[in-house]
Amino acid sequence: MFKREVGVPLPVNPENGSPIIFVPKRWLRFAPWINYDEYFEKHCPQDEISHKPEELTRVKVLSYNRQNYGVIDQYIRLKERSADDCTNDPLFSQLPVTSAKRVFAEIKKLPTGKTNGVDAKYEQLVGRLLPSLFYPNLDFAQEQARTDDGVSIRDLIFYNTRSTPLLQELMDDYGSRQITFEMKNVAAIERTHIDQINRYLTDELGKFGVFVTRKPLKRAEFQRTINLWGGQRKAVITLTDIDLEQMVEVFDSKQRAPLDILNKKYVEFRRSCP
Repeated sequence: MFKREVGVPLPVNPENGSPIIFVPKRWLRFAPWINYDEYFEKHCPQDEISHKPEELTRVKVLSYNRQNYGVIDQYIRLKERSADDCTNDPLFSQLPVTSAKRVFAEIKKLPTGKTNGVDAKYEQLVGRLLPSLFYPNLDFAQEQARTDDGVSIRDLIFYNTRSTPLLQELMDDYGSRQITFEMKNVAAIERTHIDQINRYLTDELGKFGVFVTRKPLKRAEFQRTINLWGGQRKAVITLTDIDLEQMVEVFDSKQRAPLDILNKKYVEFRRSCP
């Protein structure tokens, strides 16, 4: 009896060609509650595995687990006893820490410019990352949001929940019920970019905006943002690759909220204003 080889096309991610694995939906309901990231951070006895936590790898943890099944069993029992606390926001699915790190790693690899659609890729990756980093303080993110007249398209806008002193201040001082983010995958922000975001900052939307770009503003362009504040009381700050990296780090460590980096950038901007 002969066996015939048959080629079957399998599903892949249309963006990067990576394979897609389908699993029963009932499995996914349990994954966020009992998961490796949370076990590694809060339950894994790292000191017993390695005295250098920065060198601790997934392989070492898995090897330890095989020899110490009781640790895993205790973790599972604890999670099962507290299953009633497993509540998810039905309106938003936040990226796990490992995914946030992976997204930022992809951002860092991108060259500046528009060749081969890297500008669109940059906007897509930042559009995935920021909603998770800022949640729940900034919520209901919308990418490629058109203005009422349909002429302009803002890269990313958030609803301002006014849940922190910073966000309340942005509402009180700039009328920012929503906050505009402009993603620019360029080597340097130019005057035309500042003019563009200036047009978006209206009384209806609010007069506070954020550039997300690769490098800090040059002196002349930074001075233009200062002039905007001095003449029209509009505030435009900038988040760079370095800022995004720091946001991912605090998102991982949970020592501070990623929104604190936005607050820091705003404080630095205001200290430069007349």
